Amino acid sequence: MRVSVSWLREYVDLPADLSTGDLTQALVDLGIEVDSVTDLRENVTGALVVGEVLEIEELTGFKKPIRFVRVDVGAANGTGAPQEIVCGARNFAPGDRVVVILPGGVLPGGFAIGSRKTYGRVSNGMICSVRELGIGDDHDGILVLPEESPAKPGDDARPVVGLDEVVLELEITPDRGYALSLRGLARELSHAFGVPFRDPGLAPAPGGTPRP
Repeated sequence: MRVSVSWLREYVDLPADLSTGDLTQALVDLGIEVDSVTDLRENVTGALVVGEVLEIEELTGFKKPIRFVRVDVGAANGTGAPQEIVCGARNFAPGDRVVVILPGGVLPGGFAIGSRKTYGRVSNGMICSVRELGIGDDHDGILVLPEESPAKPGDDARPVVGLDEVVLELEITPDRGYALSLRGLARELSHAFGVPFRDPGLAPAPGGTPRP
């Protein structure tokens, strides 16, 4: 069973300064085996930020479509000037917000990002796809953030795409069937730490839709 710490916090008021080690030990003390702990914050190093696409220049004369993109990354690049990036994806347009890793960053698999000349232009970083970020298998295009996302250019993209999570892989034995649910785990942890437990499923249901 896989569960993220942030998901647990929706049900139980775990201490704000609780370390992963202390949480793991508490689960073990409760008779719940922890197979692994994955800190997604370590999957990508360096500056991973939200960017807003300002301009796209279509480059011609190559075997495949190539775009030279200017992206607003706020003050994350130290200058506030648009970041210039060469990109082959075509599923985004000016005004879209995307995820950008700046030079010096490293993507999953040890893929280091720098500034390099390619297709006759200098590309300073990369606009990332879901697969490049290690959060899915989609590689048909880059990740475009939803319009309703409150993220602004220059914001840390990790919490936006779920790369600020700690994920626990738990082995639930047959005699701990109640721990196969978030409610059951959170209820046990609330007793272990002496903190409040809450059940989002008990929220009042909305009333019926009034007839016209």
